[in-house]
This record gives sequence, C-alpha cells and structure tokens, in this order.
Amino acid sequence: QVQLVESGGGLVQPGGSLRLSCAASGSIFSIDAMGWYRQAPGKQRELVATITSGGTTNYADFVKGRFTVSRDNAKNTIYLQMNSLKPEDTAVYFCNADLIDGTLVPRDSWGQGTQVTVSS
Repeated sequence: QVQLVESGGGLVQPGGSLRLSCAASGSIFSIDAMGWYRQAPGKQRELVATITSGGTTNYADFVKGRFTVSRDNAKNTIYLQMNSLKPEDTAVYFCNADLIDGTLVPRDSWGQGTQVTVSS
C-alpha cells in the first residue's frame, strides 16, 4: 500500500512564505511525475506545479515566479516553496504521484491535503 503525506500548511500573512512537503511511502517500485494541486472552496481542483523524476518542471501561470517545486528522489519527497503569497492562494493543497507500486501496478496516488490560508 502506498501513502502520500503532506505537511507544512498553515496560516500566513499576505506576502509571506510557506514550504510544503509530501513524502511517499509504502511498497513503491518507482515514481515518475509528482505534483501539487490545490482546491479552493467552491472551486475545482487545479494544477499548481509538477516535476518529473528527471527534474523537468511545469507551473500554472498564476504561480510562475512565486512558487518553486523540487523533489528528492532518494526520499520519494516533493516540496513546494511558496513565496509572495496572496489571499487567492488560500486552498487545500494536494500532493500527487504517478507511480508503479511494489506489485508493478501503475497508480495515481493522492495525499490527504494540507490547508494553506493567506490572510492578515
């Protein structure tokens, strides 16, 4: 069984920073792309950023220049450094991983989400 556990969310003032982490654990053969998504109240879940196992990144336009995604393949962990946060960044942030589990079954795995609130 595979688990993705996010951490690092919280309350921050506008203009502030937060760093999210997400660690994948369990029976994992390999992980390809990992990513961050977010869902604000009353809105659909949307892509924030993704990163491949080789380090190629992709960002939503609304976070370019403010957020940075990175990963540690040895630790099966992905990070999201969020700077210059705005109230509209308030959402639940979810981690995602496209992986092959220990029984060689492809899985699209999700974490439980971590709340980020940007408010003065």
